[in-house]
Amino acid sequence: MTELQILDIMYQTFQTAVKLTMPFLLVSMVVGVVIAIFQAATQINEQTMTFVPKFLSILVVMGLLGSTILATLQDVFRNMLILIIGS
Repeated sequence: MTELQILDIMYQTFQTAVKLTMPFLLVSMVVGVVIAIFQAATQINEQTMTFVPKFLSILVVMGLLGSTILATLQDVFRNMLILIIGS
């Protein structure tokens, strides 16, 4: 493998990691902001009040996007195997 191919694999890996984690991070951030606003308005400072909704929302996103994430990871792995075997 050449240095250019290795750099291309690294770029694809980072790009895939960002693409796969972004829905989870965005949903967690939105839920966190909503809960923080609710806590500020009601002056309730309960730690489980932030953890449980974030956890449940991440589970929902995982349930909705799980098959897509798995297919994307399989494609990336298949492409890397083709690059490794082809060399």
